[in-house]
Amino acid sequence: MSALVLGHKNPDTDSIISALSAANLYRGRGIDVSSAAQGEPAPETAFVLERFKLTAPEVVKSVSGRELYLVDYSDLAQAPDDFKEAKLLGIVDHHKLGDVTSDAPLECWIQPVGCSNTIIYLMHKYYKVDIPANLAGGMLCAILSDTVLFKSPTCTQADKEAAEALAKIAGISDLNALGMEMFKAKSNLDASPRDLIFRDFKDFDMGGRKIGIGQLELISLDMVSPKLEQELNAELGKVKGEGRHSAILVLTDIMKEGSRVLLCSDDESAVLKALGASSKDAFLPGVMSRKKQVVPPLQQTFK
Repeated sequence: MSALVLGHKNPDTDSIISALSAANLYRGRGIDVSSAAQGEPAPETAFVLERFKLTAPEVVKSVSGRELYLVDYSDLAQAPDDFKEAKLLGIVDHHKLGDVTSDAPLECWIQPVGCSNTIIYLMHKYYKVDIPANLAGGMLCAILSDTVLFKSPTCTQADKEAAEALAKIAGISDLNALGMEMFKAKSNLDASPRDLIFRDFKDFDMGGRKIGIGQLELISLDMVSPKLEQELNAELGKVKGEGRHSAILVLTDIMKEGSRVLLCSDDESAVLKALGASSKDAFLPGVMSRKKQVVPPLQQTFK
């Protein structure tokens, strides 16, 4: 049985495309793998898959007895519930080192860049494995998504160089136009409040507290009507009630380059202080990245 290349729960574009691109890399090295995901593609990801005629990874719920390569995460909270019954072979990630462990040595590629697919592009170069044009397009989109068209503070020169190289392979000349098409798809709010919260949602263990953080990236925060905001706040209360210390939704305005935060927490004042917000209605200019600007200050507060 082939090993699984698996992204995190509530997969975003980078997680889904990483499963496909890393599987291409491993197969190019003679390793028997298949790509997998822990959920269906979100609207932006569905657009990317259709745009470049890529097939979504198989959705898996159980990994007991399987061999795994993790992509785009290394936290147990984002892994399948029966992860400890699987064998970990490798990790490709651009986040902080999480709490997964292994029984044997494993291959790890963890770099402080804006997107996992930037690392996977570099791995293709290192191992001299070709990238098909349609897969290069998907990898390019993942980089544009995670770096918010290179506007995110997580973006590095390596991300820009990888995007440029992948664009050439894919035959894409206008990265801004492609990015705006993606963000229009991402801004689709035609879903239930719970689905919107969990579209890109991750749980973190912070000092023994379970803190869940979702992010919605929108063309404009004006798209969130007062009625929808009320519904999102009500649903966050339910999400918190499922064993979490805090449930947070970061609403990011791609064009204005900043965010607002909706939250339900056992200590709302501590969360707001950590994020530099004077109130729950405050706009946080320049805050674009959950990974770099939301998670670290909260971890410092609740360590």
